[in-house]
Amino acid sequence: MRSRIRKNDFVIVTTGKDAGKKGRVIKVFPDSGRALVEGINFVKKHSRPRQVDRRGGIIQMEKPISVANLMLFCLKCEKGVRIGVRVMDNGERIRVCRSCGNEIEVS
Repeated sequence: MRSRIRKNDFVIVTTGKDAGKKGRVIKVFPDSGRALVEGINFVKKHSRPRQVDRRGGIIQMEKPISVANLMLFCLKCEKGVRIGVRVMDNGERIRVCRSCGNEIEVS
């Protein structure tokens, strides 16, 4: 599934238990249509002690979230926005905010 959300984009969660939270995309999984977002969708994993890792217990970790539940966050509009593509004169394609027309750069 093709997504317009890329690594290092600043996104906002639209639905679910983390709705309204913002974070930066760490990694995108295009095959499953999911993205790993910093500080979003924390789950607790119970792990048993192993010989390699002596300590077991409850580990808190981030899980990937569906890209359908994410919107790109425009810093100029200060809200989640849809993304458009503008073709420049030299043939370069850039992503733009559909609300204000501001160019969205990956930081």
